[in-house]
Amino acid sequence: MLLMAITRSCCIAFAAAALCLAADSSFTGVIGDDMCKGDHKTMGGTDAAKCTEECVSGMHAKYALWVGKDAYVLSDQKKPAQYAGKKVTVTGTLNGNELQVKTIKPAN
Repeated sequence: MLLMAITRSCCIAFAAAALCLAADSSFTGVIGDDMCKGDHKTMGGTDAAKCTEECVSGMHAKYALWVGKDAYVLSDQKKPAQYAGKKVTVTGTLNGNELQVKTIKPAN
């Protein structure tokens, strides 16, 4: 019984360590918000940057990176503001649909 408890504890510790050591990845897409689903036409022809800024500031949307039809909510909600509507490369760790941001840079 004691051996099973020790084995179980070791497995949990190794699994937690593996999660902590997850490698960073790079994702290239457009900074938008998690509300408009990448399509800003419903805002009456507003451009992507303006729509994103209005949705985040006035409608409690969150900044997200749109990669094709996939959206990843960004953990950093301040730095993306300067890139609203622009193509960027975000480096970080993906956790479900949230991207833990390490860096955001303009994409080439």
